[in-house]
Amino acid sequence: MKFATDRPFADPEVALQKLLEIANAAPAVQDGRIHIELVNAPFLAAGGTPDEYRAALKAAIDRKWLTIHRSGVYVMFTQTGAELFA
Repeated sequence: MKFATDRPFADPEVALQKLLEIANAAPAVQDGRIHIELVNAPFLAAGGTPDEYRAALKAAIDRKWLTIHRSGVYVMFTQTGAELFA
């Protein structure tokens, strides 16, 4: 008998790819900034949990694919991150 459901983003690499896909599709505003709610809301709606979202965002920042504004309101692709979608 199976009591736990499979989490679509339990694998951090899958969660990271989904986060980057969502961020790439989000419309950028001034200076290439992407409002954080345009990334986190779709991620959660796709079945991710807040912990999976935070882990994916941290991985993207650690790999220098995204930067987050010090206010926490915006994310931006770095040059390396933007090259992933070129």
